[in-house]
Amino acid sequence: MIYLDNAATTYPKPFAVIRQTEAALRDYGANPGRAGHELSRRTSRMVYSAREKCARFFGTEPENTVFTLNCTHALNFAIKGVCKAHGKCHVITSDLEHNSVIRPLHRLKQEGIITYDTADSGDSDKEFVDNVKALIKKDTAVIIITAGCNVNGRIMPIKQMARLCREKNICLIADCAQSAGVLPLKITDGINIICAPGHKGLYGPMGTGILATDGKYPLSSVIEGGTGSASGEIGQPDFLPDMLESGTINTPGAIALGSGIDFVLSKGMDKIFAHETALCDLFIKKCRDTDGLTIYRSDNLRYLPVVSFSSEKLDSNALAALLSDNGFYLRGGLHCNFLAHKKQGTLKFGTVRLAPSVFNSRGDIIRLSDFLIKHFGKK
Repeated sequence: MIYLDNAATTYPKPFAVIRQTEAALRDYGANPGRAGHELSRRTSRMVYSAREKCARFFGTEPENTVFTLNCTHALNFAIKGVCKAHGKCHVITSDLEHNSVIRPLHRLKQEGIITYDTADSGDSDKEFVDNVKALIKKDTAVIIITAGCNVNGRIMPIKQMARLCREKNICLIADCAQSAGVLPLKITDGINIICAPGHKGLYGPMGTGILATDGKYPLSSVIEGGTGSASGEIGQPDFLPDMLESGTINTPGAIALGSGIDFVLSKGMDKIFAHETALCDLFIKKCRDTDGLTIYRSDNLRYLPVVSFSSEKLDSNALAALLSDNGFYLRGGLHCNFLAHKKQGTLKFGTVRLAPSVFNSRGDIIRLSDFLIKHFGKK
C-alpha cells in the first residue's frame, strides 16, 4: 500500500500521537472542566496544555483558541458567527473555495443575512487581489479565502489580503484546511480568524479542528448547551472558548493534537514543505509526458504539495479505482469543491489528487509514476 491521500487526512499518524491518544483514553478519562475531583483537574490541565500549543502555533492566546470537530465545524462557527454578530452585510470569497465555505455563505444568503460575491482568482496573485478590491462595497464586512486550494494546491496571497483587510477594516477569515502544518500561518500576520483541521497537516486524530481568533470581531454562538461554566445562567456564555465549546469536547483528540503540533515543530514546517514539494515535483517531471494525462499546474503560481491530474482515457473515479486496485491510494472526484473544478474546467469528470506527507518517499512516487507510464504509455 502506498497512501497518497493526505489532503483528506494524514496517514499514518506519528507514533507520539498514537501513544498520546492511548494515554488520554487510559489516564485522562474524566470530563475536563465539569468536576472538581483530581482526575477531572488532571484532564483539564492536559487539555489546556494542548490548547496552549495550538495557540502558540497560530500566534494567538489560549482563550482565543477553540477546539472544534474539524475545519468545517470551525468555518461554520467563524462565518455564521461573525456575519450574524455583525448584522446584514456583504461578504467576498474566491472561486477556489471548498464547499465548507460556499455552502454556509449560500445558506446565510438564503436567510437574508448576507449578500456575497465570488472573486475570480485569475492567473496571478496581483490579479486576484485586484479582483477582490473591485468587489469591496461600503457594507463589506468579511472576506474569506482559502490559504491553499484543496483541489490543485494553489497558494493564495493571504498576507496581501490581510493588509487589504486592515486598510478597509474588514474581517479576514482564512480556511487553512490544506495549509496548516505546511505553511507558516499566524494571527499575528493580520489574519483575524484561522480555521484549521487537526487531522491533516497537524497529524492529529480525526475529529479535531481549531478556530483561532484575534478576538477583534465578535462571534455569535451557533450551538448552545453545557459548557461547564456559567451553569447557573440560562444564557450561553459570551466569552471564548466556552461560547463555542458546547458539550464535551473530543478530549483524547485534543490532547493527542498537542502531540501532533509537537511533531510538526520538531520536523520543521519548512522542511516538511520542501520534502513534500520535492515529491510532487518528481511526479510532475516523470508524468508530464504520459499519454493522455493532464496535470493542472501553472508556471507563474505557487502551490502546496498537492497535484491534481486527469486522464483522457478514464474518468477520475475510474482512474482512482484502478490505482487503488494496484496499491496506490489517491482520491478521485470533485473533492467537495465544485467551484475550483468549475474554474479549471474539470467539473464534469473531476480529477485524481496526489497529496504526499512527511512519511512518503521518492520510491513511492517513482512506483506510482512508473505504473501510470506503463499503463498509459508515453506521448
